[in-house]
Amino acid sequence: MSTADTYDLIVLGGGMAGLPVSIRGARSGLKTALIEDGDLGGTCLNRGCIPTKTMIRSAEVAHLVDRAEEFGIVREGEARTDMEAVVERKRRVLEGIREGAYTNVENTEGLDLVEGRGVFESPTEIAVNDRVLTADTIVVNTGARPTKPPIEGLDEVPTLDSTSALELSEVPRHLAVVGGGYVGCEYAQLYERLGADVTVFQRGDRLLPGEEPDVSTVIREAFESEGIDVRTNATVERLESTGSGIEVSATEGGRTTTVDASHVLIATGRRPNSDEIGLEATDVETDEGGFIEVDEQFRTAEDSIRALGDVVGGPMFTHSARDDAALLHRHLVEGETIDARDRIVPHAVFTDPQVGRVGLTEEQANERGYEVAVGRSDYADQGKPKALGLTEGFVKIVSDADSGEILGGHVVGEQGADLIHEIVIAMKLGGTARDVAETIHVHPTLPEVVNAAAGGVHRPS
Repeated sequence: MSTADTYDLIVLGGGMAGLPVSIRGARSGLKTALIEDGDLGGTCLNRGCIPTKTMIRSAEVAHLVDRAEEFGIVREGEARTDMEAVVERKRRVLEGIREGAYTNVENTEGLDLVEGRGVFESPTEIAVNDRVLTADTIVVNTGARPTKPPIEGLDEVPTLDSTSALELSEVPRHLAVVGGGYVGCEYAQLYERLGADVTVFQRGDRLLPGEEPDVSTVIREAFESEGIDVRTNATVERLESTGSGIEVSATEGGRTTTVDASHVLIATGRRPNSDEIGLEATDVETDEGGFIEVDEQFRTAEDSIRALGDVVGGPMFTHSARDDAALLHRHLVEGETIDARDRIVPHAVFTDPQVGRVGLTEEQANERGYEVAVGRSDYADQGKPKALGLTEGFVKIVSDADSGEILGGHVVGEQGADLIHEIVIAMKLGGTARDVAETIHVHPTLPEVVNAAAGGVHRPS
């Protein structure tokens, strides 16, 4: 083997963990190879966070235009959606960000970008194209992909997933969304606002089942007020082509119902990309779902192999993947002892109203034995939301009644994905709800809703 194929660090996958790990490693003096068989940036940049939020912005503008008269603005004629222009705007945004990623890699001395599919040949060797690269440390960041549920006829009709749903040239006549999690909810509202009829099928009894029940209620009410048909406790059993569309058959409360859809989006989860990278040539272990098993320092069962991001399961968020990268760099290069399990990881759902969440729900806190105190403030009780005409939602803070420690925060409302960070920082710094309540907030602003919730924390009667 030539010295040109020997590295200090090999990173398999240029997603939102692999990309910064490889750049930081090279800048720290490690001879590094980054192997990627697609576009740099992974799901987030190319098929997830950025493209969906870009298109959601178009949908938000369409919705605001529809509400113009509420604000005293009279428009002549009807607005319409130019779907090709919506998609083209998304592509322009992505191209600019993607170009920056490639420029970053190209300008990093000591970093080789190897384009192709990498497959393990041993715990320290990866074959890619006609080369075999070797390193004492290999980091796997191969991500995840949409999964398909066991639905009769699914493979016999054209369906959309979270990737192909970003490339439609026309607004669907009627979009059926299978799955009421964050992906399904974001796409449902996006396309409804662009002009589609939308039906959401959710197997459980509420949308966004991982959130506080009251959050799910607010989202459902918002969806139904916009005309989205939400069907909970509904299991899609069969898909059948009708020539003019797709008949979706579902079981709801013991009865069978059908919907005539033009398009069907499958949004029922993701599976790891661990099955085609040659792990059988190593002792790396995976769980029943195929996710690579790692410890608190991202170590697999092979000393030479670490794994990060979606391929290890857990919270599949770009921000947690980036933090994975930062932690691993500090561990590998700076020798810091790390524990990836000891982190405060917030998340958001970019519906309207937005959802922001960190930490425990009230039910989870009670189950863990805490003496719980709760504070809640509704958007409708504060001045700025009233001025904006955006009064849906609330902020809820869950605390330990004895110590005052904030255990969780929940926001559903305008800019909820941003407002949650005040609670995140308070938790990170060991602050209490009282600390947040006694901090002066500018008036009139949306963060006053957080301030009011913190000031109202009390033991439930």
